[in-house]
Amino acid sequence: MYYRIKDNIALRSWKFVPRAYYVKNDPYAKGLTQEEFDFLLECDSQQFILPSPLSIGLEKKGLIEQCEQGNEPSEWSKYKSYAHRYFPKMNFMITGKCNYNCLHCFNAADNAPIMTEWKFEDILVLLDQAKDCGVNAFTITGGEPMLHPHFMDILKEIHKRGMFVEELNTNGYFITQDILDEMKAMGCKPFIKISFDGIGCHDWMRDKKGAEPKTLAAIELCVKNGFRVMSQTQVHRKNLHTLMATAQKLDSMGVSDLRLIRTTDVPRWQENAPDSCLEIEEYYEKMLEFMKAYKESSMKMNVIVWQFLRAYPFSKSYTLDAVLCKSGNYKPTDPICKGNRGMIGVTSGGDIIPCLQMSGYFEEHNIHLGNLHEKSLEELLSGGDYMSLVCANLHKQLKNNEKCAACSYYKYCNGGCPALGGLYSPKELDLFGSDITKCIFYENGWYQKTEAALEGWQNSSAISVFEK
Repeated sequence: MYYRIKDNIALRSWKFVPRAYYVKNDPYAKGLTQEEFDFLLECDSQQFILPSPLSIGLEKKGLIEQCEQGNEPSEWSKYKSYAHRYFPKMNFMITGKCNYNCLHCFNAADNAPIMTEWKFEDILVLLDQAKDCGVNAFTITGGEPMLHPHFMDILKEIHKRGMFVEELNTNGYFITQDILDEMKAMGCKPFIKISFDGIGCHDWMRDKKGAEPKTLAAIELCVKNGFRVMSQTQVHRKNLHTLMATAQKLDSMGVSDLRLIRTTDVPRWQENAPDSCLEIEEYYEKMLEFMKAYKESSMKMNVIVWQFLRAYPFSKSYTLDAVLCKSGNYKPTDPICKGNRGMIGVTSGGDIIPCLQMSGYFEEHNIHLGNLHEKSLEELLSGGDYMSLVCANLHKQLKNNEKCAACSYYKYCNGGCPALGGLYSPKELDLFGSDITKCIFYENGWYQKTEAALEGWQNSSAISVFEK
């Protein structure tokens, strides 16, 4: 019999990930045994192979299919090997420009004269490089990404190369039925994350009259067209009173996920809305009050409370962001941030950074780890400052952080979020600094307070030492 790798499967290997495969529209590669990998290399439609338990098993798993001799696997499916380390995703800021003037954002419209934007011809070069480096999935963001004059062309070029757009971050202003139809026609159905800052508060936060009805209409249109939608909602003292009504409205519209984000006390926010930022424990307290009421409601949306918890009403369960290793048996060789190790951040100016949430910090401190207008993606993934940061492991953090090394909770939190560690550290670009939000969480009993507030729901990240 003759076998071929199926068109939705791609055989791959990277440095330290020698045997893996992608499934179409699934961002992460899956591992293979040596026996499976060697067999799949032979499934090229040219070699006659007798059926065996291995071939039958791989057929059942959907990796291969019987075929006529010479019916080769697709170009995307054929085996490709990369000399650098595994990076399956790219978070791509295609423009820094925006049509809104958000009070908390360094990419606000009144900063437009200093905002950069990728030229389309340069984007094509980067997409070729991403394909040649084994990147599989993209998050498209900005600024407002749909403001880019070649926005739809960018989506098409990504999909044309066998990669796909997994997520789209947008304010929703430019979403129309025609655009959604065009996206569906090319097989592009990303998770659409739309910023919405509360009933009666959105226009003020975005500094744009009429933004609220426009955004709600965009959310409704996306849901109607079968796109999964997340509302990304900034949380501060001025909109706490509207959170429950906002959640009820979004849930009734069919929004699948609500993400509540503590508005960080950056200089622009302090200038535009002084004394509006929630202190860390105030944030925990107010979010638990909200979640306790949410748990008693009939709402179905998943709720992600930034750097705190993730709640799933369907399964009546939740996880805690401060618990990265509930067993306490972490590996010192694990990266300090698994997200950074899996997703390449690319700014509108071409800089490559650990995560785009840090782009304002990098801009403010004039920190550059490498630029894609000056070096190829492959070069930047093969060594240098960027790779030193994203590949830094827990062992290195403990060597550079005495507080974490002496803390009994470190084995559970693994240092928390390195971006927050850097934000609260007095040293510049100190990604080994202490994430004080997680220190406060453990030291001041917020683990126990969360379990009490969400009693009746399963804590999927339960730590035995805290069990009653």
